[in-house]
Amino acid sequence: MTSLQEIDRAALDAAYEEALAGRDEGGIPIGSALIAPDGTVVAAGHNLRVQTGDPTAHAETSCIRSAGRRRDWHTLTLASTLSPCAMCSGTAVLCRIPRVIIGEHETFTGREDWLHAEGVEVIVAHDERCIALMRAFIADHPELWNEDIGVPPDA
Repeated sequence: MTSLQEIDRAALDAAYEEALAGRDEGGIPIGSALIAPDGTVVAAGHNLRVQTGDPTAHAETSCIRSAGRRRDWHTLTLASTLSPCAMCSGTAVLCRIPRVIIGEHETFTGREDWLHAEGVEVIVAHDERCIALMRAFIADHPELWNEDIGVPPDA
């Protein structure tokens, strides 16, 4: 049997690989993965907003979309390399995902408060890989990052 800590690590590792894929495609380096209680990765996705022009194509939303229709959301763990924004937190709440693993929330803190308020177990891993990846991206592409988080030009 796989321990919860091993499941969390596998989920975050899968999410991190997705973040690297997003970065390598010229997009925002945020990744997400859904994992079953047995440690199986059910779905994964990364931020595709730049690649597709879809402002809703954040990593968590892309991951949940790729999971398709399911009846077992309440058993899954969602991992994200970065703290989920309001839209992605809302999607997790809507699907009744009970656990969210967050790689880091130093560069951006999303709506963890909302997840907590809805009874979602939130674990912040403080993963150095995730922190370094986002810090480098934000330093190299501040205009793209501001666009992703909705900061107006000249703000």
